[in-house]
Amino acid sequence: MVKISVTIITYNEEKNIKRCLESVKDIADEIVVVDSFSTDATENIAKKFDVRFIKNKFEGHIEQKNFAMEQASYNYILSLDADEVVSPKLLELIKEVKNNWQNDAYYFNRLNNFCGKWINHSGWYPDKKLRLWDRRKAKWGGTNPHDTVICQKKYTKKYLKADLLHYSFYSIEQHVGQINKFSQIGALELHKKGKKSSLMLIIFSPIFMFIRTYFFKLGFLDGYYGFVIAVNSAHAKFLKYSKLRELMKS
Repeated sequence: MVKISVTIITYNEEKNIKRCLESVKDIADEIVVVDSFSTDATENIAKKFDVRFIKNKFEGHIEQKNFAMEQASYNYILSLDADEVVSPKLLELIKEVKNNWQNDAYYFNRLNNFCGKWINHSGWYPDKKLRLWDRRKAKWGGTNPHDTVICQKKYTKKYLKADLLHYSFYSIEQHVGQINKFSQIGALELHKKGKKSSLMLIIFSPIFMFIRTYFFKLGFLDGYYGFVIAVNSAHAKFLKYSKLRELMKS
């Protein structure tokens, strides 16, 4: 049986952290919580569990998650966000993996909850996530704020047929707030890479995103919130490329 370190990054997650920690206590040989100096009750709640609570300045999602991984005592990592929960079925499958680890990495679907509704379409499901791996074979990469696990060229992975539950947004206001924040981060990252924006991108990228989300990805089957997600996804594209254009001018 291998030993698994669960790593979680937090910032003001008092609404979510208890639920997350309770979901992994039966499979974690160690829980490492890396906190970006929360100002709410996150630390007090987390310390009621058997966790290593570490404070570290936030430099970016990728950087913070790699830092958390480096603090782990064991090579086998289950990385979660504080608003995620390991479902009972996924818990049982991970227990089986612990008893018979045969691959370098394991991935599974993430089911997102938006304003109290589980979203089964809209490009949000199946939302495949690789979150369980041997840290000697992979680390976090991608482009902030959209991090992803990057594996070495030669590795094996297996799909676990179960869901990671993600309590993404409790309100439309919260979603819009994150869009504003993430679009700024995304624009800055694109600007650093020398990417350009244009009036054509600003106009047509949001339109295509709405059509893709609501029609091609069957967002209309998610009802009212499917429409909200499609509109907000289009708005996110508009903001990112508009902000990138501002950065180009400055």
